[in-house]
Amino acid sequence: MQDRLFTELKQAMKKGDKMRQSVIRLARAEIQNAEKAKGKPLDDPGVIEIISKEAKKRRESITEFRKAERQDLVAQEEAELAILLEYLPPQMSREEIVAAARNVIEELGAQGPGDKGRVMGKLMPQLKGRAEGSLASEVVSELLAGS
Repeated sequence: MQDRLFTELKQAMKKGDKMRQSVIRLARAEIQNAEKAKGKPLDDPGVIEIISKEAKKRRESITEFRKAERQDLVAQEEAELAILLEYLPPQMSREEIVAAARNVIEELGAQGPGDKGRVMGKLMPQLKGRAEGSLASEVVSELLAGS
């Protein structure tokens, strides 16, 4: 994964794609910071986790900029998010998240909203990098409220 980032950074530099250069450099810097903190190189799942965090930051920024009616900044954050999503596994659809959540709920025998923490604790490692946590939380809440 890191090799891919490096190769695509070089390609972006050759093409003069400033946006892609900036996003990839920022992601690589975050990866290097995480490696320094851990004291060892990150494997691909670790790199994906860092990129997922960066994508989450962009989503949160988009929401805030929309509230502030700053369409110029929304467009920039959406462009950066699109670049980051290229490096993440394909995102799960809502239906796939619902199916995975139902399986976990059945497996744990969860009965209501009080069991949400247990369900989320078991579900999120399965969805890691492939689904946004807020969407999974929303789905679990709906399923537990209906049970």
